[in-house]
Amino acid sequence: MNKNDDRSNAFMEKAPATVHLVEGPVGAGKSTYAARLGQSHAAPRFNLDEWMVTLFSPDRPEKEFMAWYAERKSRCIAQIWNQANDLIVSEQSVVLELGLIRRQDREDFYGRVDVVGCPLIVYILQVEKEERRRRVQERNSQGDGTFKMYVSDEVFNLADSMWQPPDDRELGEREIRYVC
Repeated sequence: MNKNDDRSNAFMEKAPATVHLVEGPVGAGKSTYAARLGQSHAAPRFNLDEWMVTLFSPDRPEKEFMAWYAERKSRCIAQIWNQANDLIVSEQSVVLELGLIRRQDREDFYGRVDVVGCPLIVYILQVEKEERRRRVQERNSQGDGTFKMYVSDEVFNLADSMWQPPDDRELGEREIRYVC
């Protein structure tokens, strides 16, 4: 084949680096899904909970946890994005699980991706609340698999109440895939 033949060059072109963002309420199966997604796309996976546990778990306060958590979460997401961005610039797709449970947090993150100009696919996992609660309780008792930290009923309820699914605007502006 002639090396200038369009058909031979098409096989050499690499798909653009894509950000695969996995989101959903607590206990929906995000870590399991993100791991499979990373394998299927040969993409490194970044999991906020893993970073938080590794970097900050020993320093977690007993009281006023949310303010402490929010500040560290913001720093971790910034550093995860720095690492992911380096990979994207090198034409490597990434899978991110960042716990962006509020729409505004997702919008802020989308702005970072827009600056880079790479494709973004958002996967929203949907599972009924009682099934998610059962999964979290089972994960707490077994301490294996995707277990990163103990999630009390109080934290489960708080995180669940904070979850904001995509609204019509977000659905219209982004490629969002629901996973059941």
